[in-house]
Amino acid sequence: MIVAVHQGPFSQLPEALGAAAERGASLVVTAEMGTTGYAIGPAAVAERAEPADGPRARELGALAREHGVALVYGYPERDGDAVYNSAQLLSAQGERLANYRKTHLYGDLDRSQFSPGGELVVQADLDGVRVGLLICYDVEFPEPVRAHGLAGTQLLLVPTALMRPYERVADALVPIRAHESQLYVVYANRCDAEGELTYCGHSTVASPDETVAKAGDGPELIFAEIDSAVLTRPANTYLADRRPELYRCLTEGPQP
Repeated sequence: MIVAVHQGPFSQLPEALGAAAERGASLVVTAEMGTTGYAIGPAAVAERAEPADGPRARELGALAREHGVALVYGYPERDGDAVYNSAQLLSAQGERLANYRKTHLYGDLDRSQFSPGGELVVQADLDGVRVGLLICYDVEFPEPVRAHGLAGTQLLLVPTALMRPYERVADALVPIRAHESQLYVVYANRCDAEGELTYCGHSTVASPDETVAKAGDGPELIFAEIDSAVLTRPANTYLADRRPELYRCLTEGPQP
């Protein structure tokens, strides 16, 4: 499987999908809240939020089907009175395969705009690969990524809106998450400015062994091949050597 990351304006997504299809990519991953913008304020987010099967999902489904490429995109999801920071996976036929709501909200910016999601591991099968979804700040915690590793996720897709001066998350932390939990991580960022935020780019695709694709700080479409041999050959024995009986303090507090 070849995966592409679109690090550029969401308005250029049709061109990116076309270019990805020409290069043989079967999946394109885009940034967090790409359909509307991220730091746009609670009122604007609430106004633009729509259901997971809303007009934007149908529009992007048609676009994915036109180019024959699966797509992951970030958007504000409305469910009743609640608004979530969500990411949706569409198949190359335009079908909705998975929808994830960000579980770890980042500071006042997220908390003023969104409700937290309540389901940590959301997965789907895509071209014989078990795919999972997280969003931005989620991947900075080891527990969500480890939960995906234990649940059999092979390819973890992470739309993000990482701003300066936190480039080290993309450069250092993302490859470590891939290594310690034995999966591929596709971290798709922005590279523009929005209000007081400047997004740093540095989109990253990391395997359990190495960084296999890396973007700079400007608009770019990067490609990476997901090697099935890597998915079946552990780079380390971390998962097998865990001792969960000793980890109760992580959720239950110190034991007597």
